[in-house]
Amino acid sequence: QVQLVESGGGLAQPGGSLRLSCAASGTIFIINTMGWYRQAPGKQRELVATITRGASPVYADSVKGRFTISRDNTKNTVYLQMNSLKPEDTAVYYCHVVTLAPGAYWGQGTQVTVSS
Repeated sequence: QVQLVESGGGLAQPGGSLRLSCAASGTIFIINTMGWYRQAPGKQRELVATITRGASPVYADSVKGRFTISRDNTKNTVYLQMNSLKPEDTAVYYCHVVTLAPGAYWGQGTQVTVSS
């Protein structure tokens, strides 16, 4: 089993920044893809960004140029740097990991609120 622990959510003003982290632990085989999804009230969960070994990151159009995903394979951790935040970025953000075992895992979610 793989456990994912997210951190870094909170309240930010429009135009502000937040950085999310997600650390994977447990019985981990090679992690192939790490990513972030989000779900706003009344809406479906949507992809924010993913990063796969040996490939370029993929971003939702709505966050391109503002968010940056990165990973530290030595720490089994993925990060999401969120800049120029907008009120429409308000959502619960979920970490998602896919291993080569194979297996897919979700974090518990962290709230991001963008409001003045």
